[in-house]
Amino acid sequence: MSRSIVLLLALGALLAACTANPVPEGYSGPTARIADSWTPRGAESADFFYLAAIDGRRIESDLSVTAAANYGQGFSLTPVDYGRNVPARPAAFAVVGRTHYAAPILELLNRVYEVKGEVRFTPAPGRSYVVKGVLGDDYSAVWIEDEATGAPVAPKIEIKGNAALGILEK
Repeated sequence: MSRSIVLLLALGALLAACTANPVPEGYSGPTARIADSWTPRGAESADFFYLAAIDGRRIESDLSVTAAANYGQGFSLTPVDYGRNVPARPAAFAVVGRTHYAAPILELLNRVYEVKGEVRFTPAPGRSYVVKGVLGDDYSAVWIEDEATGAPVAPKIEIKGNAALGILEK
């Protein structure tokens, strides 16, 4: 087995060990679906808008899945679509909007925007939702919207002004 495959498997195991199942063990109630989204910035980067945690429990996201899938691929980034079922009950959802680059050196040399926060809402059984957002110099926001209507289901997390991270925050 090649060294890069072993590293990729180890990275996947590490990511899986750090995340919880969004549907708790023993839960048998109704569920809804929340998908993450992304907007390309170029061949080497994209802005990711994702669900990072439910009620304080970290979960897997399109950013973590994309990072694992693109590991060792150089300076090109191929985002991976990702979503998950969640219990249809009141909860606190941690949402994040963040710029991600294909290689760590690109992240250090370029602008990385980030906005994050927590929203509370009750997903309706059988409904689908999407984490959406926008990142930029003057305004950044992340929110969850109903996939069918496009309407936000909770207040947006917003930064009016520059949401670029400093070198030590990347």
